[in-house]
Amino acid sequence: MLIFTKVMHAMEQMIETGANVEKARVFELAAELFGVLATPMRLRVLSALCDKEKSVSQLLQEIDTTQPNLSQHLNLLYRAGVLAKRKEGTQVIYRVQSEQAVTLCRTVCTQIAIEMDEPSSVPASQRLSPRVVS
Repeated sequence: MLIFTKVMHAMEQMIETGANVEKARVFELAAELFGVLATPMRLRVLSALCDKEKSVSQLLQEIDTTQPNLSQHLNLLYRAGVLAKRKEGTQVIYRVQSEQAVTLCRTVCTQIAIEMDEPSSVPASQRLSPRVVS
């Protein structure tokens, strides 16, 4: 089963059954998902794919990296269930499989952008990024 699907399933069970699911396992799976999403390159990939599917060559035009590096990140996101892929001739086309993962990333990145752009508008106790200074 894919990492993101496992996390979501465990969290749904935890809510539905009044936390009969082993909390430690839920936290382990959540940490795995956060690990998959924990590099700037993978966040750039998700951002590039959030509106429409793209080939590897289209992604390379948008993201400043090498083809082997990009392929490595795409493969990890695919294996984790965050992305889906299909072949079209010789091209591999990627798309978002997990809208929840994109929503999570978009929410966090938007909040951090607000904190960077308007640091005084977000009280220190409500910041996601402790490194953003007013």
